[in-house]
Amino acid sequence: MPSRLDRGLAWVRENRWFAGVFLLGAALRGLAVIGYQPALWFPDTYTYVVTAIRPRPDLVRPAGYSFFLRLFEPFHSFGLVVVVQHLMGLAVAAMVYGAIRRKVLGVVAAAVVLLDAYQIQLEHLLVSDTLFLFLVVAATVLALRPPTWRRALGIGLLLAAATVTRTVGLPLIVVFLVLYGWRARRLAGIFAVGALVPVVAYAAWFHATHDRVGLVGANGAFLYVRVMPFAECQVMKPPADLAVLCDDRDPRPPAQDYVWDETSPLVRLPGETFTAANDALAQRFAVLAITRQPGDYLAVVARDLVRAFEPGRPVYPNAEVYAAYEFPQAVPAEPQTRDTLGIELARRYENGPISTQVIEPVAGWLRNYQSVLALPGPLLLLVLLCPVIAVRRSDVLIPWAVAWALLVVPAATAVFDYRYVLPAAPLAFLAAALALSSATSVKCK
Repeated sequence: MPSRLDRGLAWVRENRWFAGVFLLGAALRGLAVIGYQPALWFPDTYTYVVTAIRPRPDLVRPAGYSFFLRLFEPFHSFGLVVVVQHLMGLAVAAMVYGAIRRKVLGVVAAAVVLLDAYQIQLEHLLVSDTLFLFLVVAATVLALRPPTWRRALGIGLLLAAATVTRTVGLPLIVVFLVLYGWRARRLAGIFAVGALVPVVAYAAWFHATHDRVGLVGANGAFLYVRVMPFAECQVMKPPADLAVLCDDRDPRPPAQDYVWDETSPLVRLPGETFTAANDALAQRFAVLAITRQPGDYLAVVARDLVRAFEPGRPVYPNAEVYAAYEFPQAVPAEPQTRDTLGIELARRYENGPISTQVIEPVAGWLRNYQSVLALPGPLLLLVLLCPVIAVRRSDVLIPWAVAWALLVVPAATAVFDYRYVLPAAPLAFLAAALALSSATSVKCK
């Protein structure tokens, strides 16, 4: 009887192309761990750390990633956190490859995760996106397998975890409820229980803490951000209480500034930006702008959606945000944030300094690699259009619809951000590979 080692070597021989690309992806992640120690920081990181050390639902970001950070807090190492995130990236590639019957297509789809420099950099950032990607891909791949009640429950739980990690997971529950429910009607109730019970429990915790309904308290504020590139008060004719949110500057600042910059009409309102009153006011203003200027709203959503497919990855929304998604040549000696509590608790988490050390020449190798190899936007669009040939198949439709939802929902409810594109890419390639496998099988028959 062959040993585990023999079976493992046999599998590698049978899947040598995937094994080779996988090892290359692992090596690139090893360079990131060596070149940027212990991790790369993002403005959102400090909020996640505060919630991890002092558990309390945040008004802007759900606490799923903070729960993840808390798991590793006893080790006092952000470096360990990013190593686990890199392992998650490798696991995503393995799941995608395993779900595709044709090995060549599987290698191509997995390579999107394994070799994309921006994916590797995102895994090295202390943000929620890698955890979210892992949970959504795991749910999608599980949904492709023959339905059972255990799998239906597992899919629901994975999507619930994704939802309390990033709120864009909530519409994904609806997508799965329709498409997976269509595929496994008798199991739709079990799936719904797995998906909704944890989300409702989190919402109850949020309500008990903030006396507000929801998972976060910033939906109105970010919808306000969405409409401000086009909202014209002369067209909207808002009532007096909403008119305070009008902005007649020309040109207007980047959309993101309307929720963070001190010059924003929303930020200038009395109290904190995300109070219940301010968020409700922002939501009413945004809904009025959408209903009075629906064509402008659709145009700005379409424009942001197109950004995901543009060649050359143009700088957007500004150089500072764009640079946050690239391996840096140098980093500030001290964290660049006004969140002093976040800095204090991050140092407690690490049990030491939290500044990032850039180790050359390894870091330079990664910067050069990132300047050459990344997923082209036009290719992503082509891949997203490919599954149309087999869109009636439920196993194709699920990853295809989830990929589009991950792109459309942020563009429709907040703003475009390059890091929001990365979770959609492996699902788009998974759907395309399944569609091409289907088309080839039909042709062969």
